[in-house]
Amino acid sequence: MVISALQKSKFLWQGIRSGSAMPSHMSATDIANRAPLGARTDNFAFWWLIIMAGLVGIMVLIGGVTRLTGSGLSMVEWRPLMGTLPPLTTAEWDRVYQLYVNSPEYSEFNYGMDLAGFKTIFFWEYVHRLWGRLLGIAFVIPFVWLIIRGRVPNGFGGRLLLLLILGGLQGVIGWWMVRSGLTADATVSQYRLAVHLGMALVIFALLLWTAFDIRYGRADFPAGHAGGTLLIVALTILAGALVAGMDAGLLYNHYPMMGDGLVPVEYGEMGLRDAFENPASAQFHHRWIAALAVLAVVTLVAKARRQPASRGPATLALLLVFGQFALGIAVLLHGVPVSLGAMHQTGAVLLLGSVIWTAHRMVR
Repeated sequence: MVISALQKSKFLWQGIRSGSAMPSHMSATDIANRAPLGARTDNFAFWWLIIMAGLVGIMVLIGGVTRLTGSGLSMVEWRPLMGTLPPLTTAEWDRVYQLYVNSPEYSEFNYGMDLAGFKTIFFWEYVHRLWGRLLGIAFVIPFVWLIIRGRVPNGFGGRLLLLLILGGLQGVIGWWMVRSGLTADATVSQYRLAVHLGMALVIFALLLWTAFDIRYGRADFPAGHAGGTLLIVALTILAGALVAGMDAGLLYNHYPMMGDGLVPVEYGEMGLRDAFENPASAQFHHRWIAALAVLAVVTLVAKARRQPASRGPATLALLLVFGQFALGIAVLLHGVPVSLGAMHQTGAVLLLGSVIWTAHRMVR
């Protein structure tokens, strides 16, 4: 008891000495568990990472709209620096349009599309790539500023550097994904799409977890129920990527039945590859993994609401999981319109974020 009290007093004194006010809602336990950030403790790092997570969430939304509008293969070249600006002259528009006309997608799916139609699909892919560049700037400039000012939170420099590396790698993965569609098949690989989305989720989760570590104190990755719920929610989203990659949402636009039964007649036709290359099977798996995710989140919320620190995040997660499930059914019943599809993808990121927040507060 004496040692515990001395530890709490030590952290309180460090906060006073560094001029960092402890939030009024933090308990003594929260303060004692807080990472020893010393004189460099600053809310700036916390809010910077929260904003970065929000920007990544918007990136996922833009990527979803790009996919839903069939815009992902409109830019057939990768110009990391020169590609920052859109075509500004008639000659440049003609050049990029001719590149697209010579691509497999034009011949296979959009034969006869004029320049005006091309500009429409070009817009979303351009915004998607531009947002990725803006994400890099939004991360690098504050990171360098923190380094110069000596305000990088103690013990987090390596993790922040890892986030920077993962962000650069994500750009490479994005082009690797696009290249899969610049072939005779003219369709983006669902495997590469899932990897691209999966990396976005890893970056999003690491941003949030690091921000919460800085704000509330370091926490190990949750095990048991909380960790399992996080994994199931993430798996549901990745299963959705396979659905999107194969346009499987255009099949069986009713719920809960798939044809004459709960299981589609095509299920299992492709052997070991069935779960990943059979559109009907991919939709079936996404449906029922989503139902399992709802059950996992509901039971996690019941446990989390017993703890004051996690009660608010848990309530948010409960609202989001029911909203997301209902939205998923609506997307299916309406044949995957762009508006509902984009909302569904956004809801997935928000749900994941709320579960991460809940899990972090539960392990305090």
